[in-house]
Amino acid sequence: MDDERIRTLGRWALGGFLLVAGTGHLTVQRKEFQAQVPDWFPVDADAVVIASGVVELALGAALILARRRQRPTVGWVAAGFFVVIFPGNVAQLVEGTDAFGLDSDLKRALRLPFQPVLVAWALWSTGAWRAWRSRRSSALPGSSALPGSSAPASR
Repeated sequence: MDDERIRTLGRWALGGFLLVAGTGHLTVQRKEFQAQVPDWFPVDADAVVIASGVVELALGAALILARRRQRPTVGWVAAGFFVVIFPGNVAQLVEGTDAFGLDSDLKRALRLPFQPVLVAWALWSTGAWRAWRSRRSSALPGSSALPGSSAPASR
């Protein structure tokens, strides 16, 4: 299986994961997701859960349906989303909130390293990281591409 097919499967899997999670936010897992909204957050927990569920549904669909040219942008947006919701995971640990079977500090702490995995997964599966590196290297002195352009560097 070639690299592009593996990335596509990874992108579809992440998109499917987000579609399931987004659906859960809006339906049967709503209370569980509310438990992850930090006590200090100044917005109603249910509103946060609904909004994040809608965002997850949109990102899940975008990961699956985005055209090749749009995929890096979708990847960066998904990665940013995973970064933005990370404080909720930390708050769940700090506040000792039970949800999703995470009923001990050990379980809640073991969950935290998976958030950077989601960020990397979004960037890798969409080609976002590769596109950024390519643009960056083409903008280096001595390349034939203009800074900020997406034209490949000549060799």
